[in-house]
Amino acid sequence: MPKDRHALLGISDAIQAIDQYTAPFSSADEFYAKRVNFDAVLMNFIVIGEMVDRISDAFKTAHSEVDWVQIKGLRNIIAHDYFGVDAEEIWQIIKRYLPSLKQTVSILLNS
Repeated sequence: MPKDRHALLGISDAIQAIDQYTAPFSSADEFYAKRVNFDAVLMNFIVIGEMVDRISDAFKTAHSEVDWVQIKGLRNIIAHDYFGVDAEEIWQIIKRYLPSLKQTVSILLNS
């Protein structure tokens, strides 16, 4: 579906931006100290969550290997509790889970 593909492209673009904004840093503390980068990354996580919302339920069901609900949940936490966001937690999400999402989105876009 074109709508799903468009949303996946948005997710892919946001992940690439997050990769770019976090590349210079080796720790959550360094990352958080550069508030412009930190804020930009949080905004891109919001974009990812918004794009997930635009993906059809049928597509999400067909690709249940992605935890769509958790991705949307992170968006909600960032949007509604911005000043309560833990930099270390965001750093761990970037390092542990974002590479897998990036790979899965790439596979979905190329299938």
